[in-house]
Amino acid sequence: MAVYTQLGAEALAALIGEFSVGDLVSAKGIAEGVSNSNWLIETTGTGSGPQRFILTMFEGRTEVAELPFFLGLLDHLADKKCPVPRTIHDRDGASFRWIDDKAVTLIEFLPGVSVSEPTPGQARSVGAALAGLHLAAADFPQSRANDLSLAGWRGLIDGCGAEGLASIDPSLAGLVAREMAVIEGEWPTDLPRSIIHADLFPDNVLMLGDSVTGLIDFYFACHDITAYDVAVTHAAWCFSSDGREFNSEISEALLGGYESVRPLSYAETAVLPVLARGAAMRFLSTRAYDWINTPPDALVVKKDPMAFARRLEFYAANPGVFGA
Repeated sequence: MAVYTQLGAEALAALIGEFSVGDLVSAKGIAEGVSNSNWLIETTGTGSGPQRFILTMFEGRTEVAELPFFLGLLDHLADKKCPVPRTIHDRDGASFRWIDDKAVTLIEFLPGVSVSEPTPGQARSVGAALAGLHLAAADFPQSRANDLSLAGWRGLIDGCGAEGLASIDPSLAGLVAREMAVIEGEWPTDLPRSIIHADLFPDNVLMLGDSVTGLIDFYFACHDITAYDVAVTHAAWCFSSDGREFNSEISEALLGGYESVRPLSYAETAVLPVLARGAAMRFLSTRAYDWINTPPDALVVKKDPMAFARRLEFYAANPGVFGA
């Protein structure tokens, strides 16, 4: 359950009253997600009928000092007609407010559902939407470093230790050591960079049929290698959830959709295999660290690091999947 802080009806009604969105009608906790508290809010609206919004309370995993970047990015992309939820500013023009010591924000509710078994048509649309995001963010004036890039993975892996990794799977420590050596030795430094989403898994995309209606959850967005975001999205969309099966049709559609909007350069395509190994390592490292360090009684559901270890092994053995 992703409502870690309880808010009573009176507190919620008073909070919604600070926005020009009508009166609170209902508030339902949203079970998805592991980092923040979320509610689906319905109000009376302001003349065109009832309206829906998502209310998020940041529970500590998101640096509040970075909220102007995240929320400003949403507004910038929405202004550029990207399918992202716009931030609802309060009556004073603020993009977030405080309840006690926690920040809360209200954003647009977008229609659509997240798919668990995407079709090639859906994958193509996601690729095109990702490319559109990269182009639209080109003139966003703010920047944020990626604290979960190469140095971040090394820190997490070192924090796990060889014994900790082996406790997850006997083969994991050796795989990580070999792959980190390759990734650190071959990681590019001269590719185009931009604002990237960095976490575009299927549950962060809303769809109606083959159309993307929403790109959501931008709380890992940062400035990094543009093609790395393609690799992250490829790793997220082109495998079964356990990483055991690779879907070549989804891969071709996703990459084709991306290049229909923003063609990759020869240099970007050539290095996609190592970027994909890095993308797999990023999620392997965070999952492994959480697997080892999350207390047994924590509310967070631990995710299997081996799902990305299998992706890592696949990318290492199949560099030609990107046509490189």
